[in-house]
Amino acid sequence: MRCPYCRHPDNRVVDSRDVEDGKQIRRRRICLNCDKRFNTFEEFILEVAKRSGTTEPFDRAKVALGVMKACQGRPVDSDDVAKLAQAVEDEIRSRGVAVVSSHDVGLAALTPLRDLDEVAYLRFASVYRSFASIEDFEKEIAYLRETRKAPAAGA
Repeated sequence: MRCPYCRHPDNRVVDSRDVEDGKQIRRRRICLNCDKRFNTFEEFILEVAKRSGTTEPFDRAKVALGVMKACQGRPVDSDDVAKLAQAVEDEIRSRGVAVVSSHDVGLAALTPLRDLDEVAYLRFASVYRSFASIEDFEKEIAYLRETRKAPAAGA
């Protein structure tokens, strides 16, 4: 890291702080040559490996777009989809890996989507779990019935 004022390569970190819920680190530095202070920001870049073999930076908006397609025509609020996309990003980042497959990103969306809307979940699962027949849908519906939250007593 070169000083932005004198271009000297040596500096010292005098303070470090987490920014944006730990997604970035702000470092306050001092140049060892000219004694001027400056800030740097470090960010953990999460990459998504696509089926084609290429990688691209993780994009929460793409997760939200895929979920919105599954929710088309369903009574799902866009704020809920945004929260779901954030939860997917948080779950993926918590794994501590730099590269994750696009398939794993889709699978990470399944559980929160199931809690949001079961029909949208079935649509999404049919793609990411590669349903090949109506039996696959029947098995998934049976699974949904088994895992559905029990109604509250007296309701």
